[in-house]
Amino acid sequence: MSSGAQAIHGGCSGCLLAIPFAAEAQPTRKTIPRIAFLTTTSPDDSPNPGVDGFRQGLRDLGYVEGQTIAIEWRWGRGRTDQFPKFAAEVVRLKVDVIVAANTPAGRAALMATKKIPIVIPFMVDPVGDGFAATLAHPGGNVTGLTNESADLIGKRLQLFKEALPSLSRIGVVVDTSEANYRESVNNLGAAARALEVRVQARREVSNPGELGPTFAAILREGAGGVFIAGGTMTYANRAQLAELALKHRLPMMCGQAQYVGAGCLMSYGANLGDLFRRAAIFVDKILKGAKSADLPVEQPTKFELVINLRTAKALGLTIPQSLLLRADQVIE
Repeated sequence: MSSGAQAIHGGCSGCLLAIPFAAEAQPTRKTIPRIAFLTTTSPDDSPNPGVDGFRQGLRDLGYVEGQTIAIEWRWGRGRTDQFPKFAAEVVRLKVDVIVAANTPAGRAALMATKKIPIVIPFMVDPVGDGFAATLAHPGGNVTGLTNESADLIGKRLQLFKEALPSLSRIGVVVDTSEANYRESVNNLGAAARALEVRVQARREVSNPGELGPTFAAILREGAGGVFIAGGTMTYANRAQLAELALKHRLPMMCGQAQYVGAGCLMSYGANLGDLFRRAAIFVDKILKGAKSADLPVEQPTKFELVINLRTAKALGLTIPQSLLLRADQVIE
């Protein structure tokens, strides 16, 4: 064998020997499920009951973020106008499931895809908003949980009246970021008539700049309290709502405990953290092969009454002891 042949032969032997070692040095990567989470909140919000509840739900099911499941976080930071862009991004990434934290996020996700399963933990009216054919059989690529029940608005107003027995006239702030806000207003009107409370003023709002003039108008029209028919915008600006209510000395009834934490007088509604914790169960079922079309939309099972005594004191109000004893949380 010539020296040239020996060189070629030796070089090839080295190549052949190197092939299995190279294969062993690059182990096959295990693909983990990837989900997207679209939310109005910010990563530095603390507490963040929706995000915290969802993460807890995943942990309860044995998932470890970054190891057994990947999450594409998209933060709205108090705004909803980025949701169409976020939805388009995560669809291009071909995520396995999209978790849309609220109705505007869900609407954007549904506009972006009819194939990727979407879980919405916080729907006001799944059927009316076009997310589901029925609660029992959604029929499309959207499922999740609703944060309302048929009698919730009436119960909310009843508790408000119980806290303020002399209340006879209320102003209503209606957040039009929710597509079905008119139904909520109609339900409130029926509840008010039953409780002999007059809706003295009703103001529709769609952006934070309208909140100040709205409270001034409600006060001018003689309302003795404010009822928030809330949505994404009012929730994101709950601290401003609380400041305005205190400035105009108007007691305020809201939907979720987070409003009360920001200074609202009281709230009654579904536990936000629990809704998002349960949303993780939907994600788990979908990742294991369930079809979103066949997963019934769930209604809330855990409601909480929260009262802010600091706000009551600032307004010169005395909350009946019987109501305080029934509260799930009292902020002092």
